Amino acid sequence: MKQRLMLAWTKMMFPVKNEKGAQSLEWLGIAALLILVLGIISTALSGEKENIGKLVTKIVTKIDGMVGPE
Repeated sequence: MKQRLMLAWTKMMFPVKNEKGAQSLEWLGIAALLILVLGIISTALSGEKENIGKLVTKIVTKIDGMVGPE
């Protein structure tokens, strides 16, 4: 009886512990989001070469303010 319970337990827990596919999907989602954001930024800045430096500085400053010092 103990062997059957152990077998049932291992069969039930094996799919839960196998998270390689889920982790790969998370990294793929992060990469897709990064590409999307970079595409939007490059489209928005395509005609304004002078203001790119100012905009990048503002973005970095805003992100720094959100994250805060450690």
